[in-house]
Amino acid sequence: MRILALDHGTKRIGVAISDETRTIALPVEYILTEPFAAFLDRLKKLIVEKEVDLILVGLPRNMDGSYGPAVQKVEAFVAVVRNAVTVPIKTLDERLTSAQANRILIQGGVRRDQRKEKVDKMAAAILLQSYLDAQPA
Repeated sequence: MRILALDHGTKRIGVAISDETRTIALPVEYILTEPFAAFLDRLKKLIVEKEVDLILVGLPRNMDGSYGPAVQKVEAFVAVVRNAVTVPIKTLDERLTSAQANRILIQGGVRRDQRKEKVDKMAAAILLQSYLDAQPA
């Protein structure tokens, strides 16, 4: 079974998936946040297609570790998703994943107009990879 990671944004939600051994995180796609029903439909399809048994959602805490308005939005998002799917959901601190994703894409020579399309799924992959790396062997 695999883990699916979501990087929640205001316009797009980045999606990444683990390999079957839960060793490597792979960026998959981004899904538009609106219309929300379409997002939920796509998420449910991914859960079945990829045989997902855990969803990991990034929690955008402030740099000092405190919770701000962005965390409240993500917590509300998680509550709605929990009611829509049967797969368990965990949250994980995602500070700086988008900045790190942008840096990686810049270093890879990805043009600015293309980075916007890739940063969300890359941030989800970074979040997922940090989770996978922290798990005991």
